[in-house]
Amino acid sequence: MIGCLAILPAIHKGAYRLQRKTIYLRDVGEVVLERSARARHIHLSIKPFRGVRVAVPRGVTFQAAEAVAQEKVPWLKHHLGRMAAIEDRILAQNRTPAVNRSQARRYLVQRLEALAARHGFTYNKVFVRSQRTRWGSCSAKNNINLNVHLIQLPDALLEYTLLHELVHTRVKSHGPRFWEAMEKLLPNARALDKELNQYWMLLYSV
Repeated sequence: MIGCLAILPAIHKGAYRLQRKTIYLRDVGEVVLERSARARHIHLSIKPFRGVRVAVPRGVTFQAAEAVAQEKVPWLKHHLGRMAAIEDRILAQNRTPAVNRSQARRYLVQRLEALAARHGFTYNKVFVRSQRTRWGSCSAKNNINLNVHLIQLPDALLEYTLLHELVHTRVKSHGPRFWEAMEKLLPNARALDKELNQYWMLLYSV
């Protein structure tokens, strides 16, 4: 996702039953206004191949959200231009050979098992899936989820991600204790974390 903008709303009384509305803004195109129970303010975002979305909090009219979007047309135009370049990179990535998911799963599970044994970690189950929001996760029960597209990362970033989830079997937050544990395993853990952000377009691979 690129370009997020939050606007504090003016709160209105009354019920707002409409949950979704599509509008058209000149020089921008289609914009989706969508009711969000989690949003506390009007939030503009742009995602690859999904375009512009405006999260509308409860108690805020779609008319008010549309007015905010209209005011931010120059901002939207700028970030839509950047998004077009990112979409081109994603399409180029998707023209590469598809990931063999069964082979990827075996390899990722083997790497995870080897790192866990080397560093004394234990976990419950491991799942390998295709996801568009994260590289991996670790549940409260120490079940580890891995993204199949990890196989496409440079080896140093793959190892970082696997260790990241293994450390979460002991430390559930991303606080100082987590990073202290990570840096004992990988002294350049924070630098690798930033580098990983550059590969997010792989999450949109088919």
